[in-house]
Parts: sequence; structure tokens; C-alpha cells
Amino acid sequence: MLTRHLVPAVLLSTLTLMSSPIKAQWKPATSPLMNDWAAKVYPKSPLPEYPRPQRTRDQWTNLNGLWDYAIVGRDDAKPTNFDGQILVPFCVESALSGVGKRVSPDQSLWYRTTFATPKAAAGERTLLHFGGVDWQTHVYVNGKLVATHSGGHTPFSADITAALKTTGDNELVLKVWDPTDFGSQPRGKQIHNTHGIWYTPVTGIWQTVWTETVPATSVQKLKLTPDVDAGALRVETHLSSGDEVDVEIVALDGTTEVAKVSGKSGTSVALPVPKAKLWSPDSPFLYNLVVKIKKDGKTLDTVKSYFAMRKVSLVKDAAGYQRLALNNKALFMFGPLDQGWWPDGLYTAPTDEALKWDIQFTKDLGFNMARKHIKVEPARWYYHCDQLGLMVWQDQSSGMQNNRDHGVGGGRPTDASFTPIEEVQFMTELTEMIDSLHNYPSIVAWVPFNEGWGQHDTNEVLKWTKAYDPTRLVDGPSGWEDRGYGDMHDMHNYPGPGMFATQEGRASVLGEYGGLGLPVDGHLWQNEKNWGYRTYKTKEELADRYGDLGERLVPLAQRGLAAAIYTQTTDVEGEVNGFATYDRKVIKFDLKRTAELNKKAIEAANRPMRVTELVVSSKKDPQTYAYTFEKPADGWEKIESQINSL
Repeated sequence: MLTRHLVPAVLLSTLTLMSSPIKAQWKPATSPLMNDWAAKVYPKSPLPEYPRPQRTRDQWTNLNGLWDYAIVGRDDAKPTNFDGQILVPFCVESALSGVGKRVSPDQSLWYRTTFATPKAAAGERTLLHFGGVDWQTHVYVNGKLVATHSGGHTPFSADITAALKTTGDNELVLKVWDPTDFGSQPRGKQIHNTHGIWYTPVTGIWQTVWTETVPATSVQKLKLTPDVDAGALRVETHLSSGDEVDVEIVALDGTTEVAKVSGKSGTSVALPVPKAKLWSPDSPFLYNLVVKIKKDGKTLDTVKSYFAMRKVSLVKDAAGYQRLALNNKALFMFGPLDQGWWPDGLYTAPTDEALKWDIQFTKDLGFNMARKHIKVEPARWYYHCDQLGLMVWQDQSSGMQNNRDHGVGGGRPTDASFTPIEEVQFMTELTEMIDSLHNYPSIVAWVPFNEGWGQHDTNEVLKWTKAYDPTRLVDGPSGWEDRGYGDMHDMHNYPGPGMFATQEGRASVLGEYGGLGLPVDGHLWQNEKNWGYRTYKTKEELADRYGDLGERLVPLAQRGLAAAIYTQTTDVEGEVNGFATYDRKVIKFDLKRTAELNKKAIEAANRPMRVTELVVSSKKDPQTYAYTFEKPADGWEKIESQINSL
């Protein structure tokens, strides 16, 4: 297998693949759309970049590439004959997998590949990592079960040292089962009967698979928490063993050391960051970090990372409105609903360049944030957000209830009722998501529920989330089924815009609005049943309507609206309400004009104004009005006349 550490080596391996015989053995499956990055996918090294930027080491091996696959009965044993080859890490339903087949809830998907035993010194361990496998996974190495995991959106690992051969190739086998919408597990917008806002299922491996060689005692987890007010970074170092060892932590500005501290593993160590450069969308400064664990003066393990100094909170502005704040200053958070789907890779971007493009595109539109909608991205997506300066509201992937009660619809007085098993699975996946993404400074808010979809024990879940990560805001929930708790009171209003009345202790936000559609011939997932909340025929009509929404957003921002989320970054399957088409080949909006409109709304919040209602309007209380088509009698405008006419 290829070991990819240095950029030149990656480029060299990629260039040689263009004439590789392996290229001829693989081709994408049929797809309604493909984007330009698909041509840059080479089967010997798809997605070769280091997959975990927040904790890097030198000794690792990427296992992405062509594997054997088979689709069999759910309870069938490991197949002796496989159906063909699949390109990992693209899910089996995707075009880039080379398969493009659906898997029913009555079937399992099996994978098989081989890899050489990594070179390791005496006592070193070999870890096997999966970025994401949807949904329930059993992992075997040389016939030995080494890991099980239930959860389609979060990474998991296994120490496979004891299962490895001393020489020769090792067999890696996976069994994956995914009920999609026939189960109650978090699965976002995946559905077997694809239609409307519900998309193609994603089954199996959809993120990078890789091995890593680590010392016997190694850093298993880093927890990095900036404290802007104290001018320090709190660092917790958790080890693979229970031994307590010395920890040395060094912060760097580029290659220049700015701070250094020592402490013990398993404890919170404060690293002072004097005169810290604060992270923001306009200045996304990142510090480098080196963490070493030592025993008796000997370095056992070294990992590299990065961090940012930034704070997220609620503050009141000059007019007394509750605002979202970054680094203790009110900031109107404005961005698109970002679903992160791809026509050829579905959950998986074809290349890292493509993954980064969506983020830069969002910035070019003049936005400062995005709401990652009921999907968790690979770690590198958040890494690019950190680097480019894009704030993120991160949704938990929603789950339904075995189709018993989708929880869809506004105004429900009670939550959905989950079984104890369903509750445990939801909380397990929510916890894993927060743990895996904690260190990314771009994430400023958690969104556990969306529009009542699988919404249960609402305030208990929101309070738990806030207590588990008090350094971020909690949107609770996004749209429709508010239960009175959370840092935000979130309205969904299509096409909008609109807002809830401001209140003490909670920011009024517009969690979804817009959805203006424009189908572009030649760039459609399907030729019929495409839709937006409002659909237009020309770019000019679309631009004018978006401009109208933007102008109406300005006074709302001045009157206390603290954030707005426009639907959406790109078209997705049958939805044609993106700023760009699904294949990213056509940008529907003029970037300069759109950025000017968006920045106008962001800046309007810096000029808050209070509006005093002199006469009660029907917005809050019903009013009775009288009218006539004839000229009224003299004195009709006097109160006595109005009373007599009723």
C-alpha cells in the first residue's frame, strides 16, 4: 500500500495513475450528473490527503482504493464469491463507487481487501481507522472480529495489532447493514423512496480508511478548549493506556514558539497565549500546536495539531437586543443551509479540492457562516472552514421513528416518543459527533433537532448539549417545535424573511428562509418534479427576488434578528434552490452583487434601532376593521363614529 505523507509524493503517485492499468478496471457508474472533479478521481489513490488534521503523525497508510464487494442477505455469512470491485471511500449507491446499486434493509453489504503489515518497532501498535461507515459495521482482520460500530456519521478505530500476520498480506473484511428510513437511527435526508427533499440512500464506507503506527503508550485524544477571557488554551491529553505521564505542550505562530507549558496527562493544562491573535471570519488565524508525552525524560509520542483563540457567547447590543457574539462582540451570523451532497459521490466529495470549493464559494458570496444541515462532514471539511474563516452551525443528523411518527409538522404540543433503545442510540451518536468535532474552532453552535424530525425529550437533550459543551451556543430547536429552551429562538419562514419577537436570554434567529429556485437545463438531476419554494425562469428574475429578500432582511437585522440561514448552497437532487447547480458548473447569482447584498445585512445589525408601537397592530393581537366602497358620512374618522358602526 502507498504511504502518503509529503505533498510531492502524493502528486507523483497521482500523475503515474493516469496510465495505470488499474484505471482501466474502474469507471464510474451511470449518473444523471457528474462534476468536473470526478475526472480527477484515480482508483489507486482516491482522497489521498491526511484525514485527521487535528491530530497528525508521520506513520500512516491510506487504504482507499479498489476493494471487493458483495450484496447478500442480511443474515448471510461472509460470501465466498464477491460481486465485483468498489472504489472506497465512495458509497455503493454512488456513481464514483463504480457500482451504483441500492441495498435494501433485508440485505448486507460486504467488503474485502488486503494490506501489508505495517512496519513497526518492538512494542508499537497498529490502529485501523474509519472516518465514516453508514450504518452498523462489523470489522474483521484475518478472520478475527476487531471492531463493531453503530453510527453512520462519526469516526471509529480499532487496535488490530494482535490480529496481524508477522509477514505477508492481511485480509480486511467488513459487514455493513443500513436500514436507512426503515430504522430509527439518525440518517438525515436519506430515504429509499427518493422524492422531494429526500435523497438517495448512502450505505457503507463513505470516508477514508487508514492504518496508523503508534507507540505502546500514545496520545489517543486531544481536547483543545480556548479561553479568550483568560488568554489561555485548555489542553486535555488522553492516552491509550492508563499510565499518567508528563505532557509538554508548545504553541507556535507559524514556526515561532509563542508559549510552552508542561503538565500531566489526563488533566486540564492551561497553556497561556499572550496577546492572542483572535480567530474570526475576516482574520482566521490559527496557531500550530505540538504535544509530546514523556516518561523519565524520554519522549514516548509526538502529535501535531492546531488551534484558534475565539469565544462564542450571547451579548446585548446598544439597543438591548440579545445578539450572537464572537470574541465578545455582537456579530450577525449569515450564511446558507449547506447539505454537503454531491451528484457523483453523494455523501462524499470527489476530491479534497471539491470539498474546499463549497466553503470558498460560500465566502465569495459574502457569507460568514454556514449551517451544516443534518449531516456530519469529514474532518477535512471543518479544517478548511478553520483555515478560510467560515463559522459553522452543526446539525445532528436527524432520525425518524421506524416510520411510526415522522414528527413532521408544525405546532405539535408534544414530542415524539422514543423507545429506550432509540434514545440511547441518538445520544450515543450525538455524543460521538460533539467529541469528534470539539477542537474545530469554526464550529460555533450545535443544532440537535431540526423541525420536529425525530424530536424527542427536547429540552432535556438541549440542556445536556449545553452542559456537555458550554463553550458553544445551542440552537433549540431549529424551526417549528420550540419548547422554550436554547440560546436561540429559531424561525423557519419560506420564502420569508421573518423573525420571532426578541426576548430576554435568547437570540431571535431565522434558521431557514428563501429557497428560491431556478432549474438550469443540462444541469438537472431529474428532468421533472424539480422544485424550489418559489421557482423562476431566468437569472434576472431570481436575482431581483433575492435582492428583495435582502432588502427586507436589513430592517429585521436592525430590530434584533441575530442570524439568518438562506436555503441553500447548491441544488441537491430534485431541489433547484441553490446558489449553484448540483454539479457546481453553473453559478446562478452574480457573486459581486450577492456579496454586497449579504454584507449589507451583516452590517445592518451594527446599527440597531428600537421601534415603539404606538397603536396595537394585528401582528400580535387580532383587530377589527370596517370598510366601505361608498363615501362615508362626515366625522367617520372619530372614535365615536367607529364604535357606533360596529
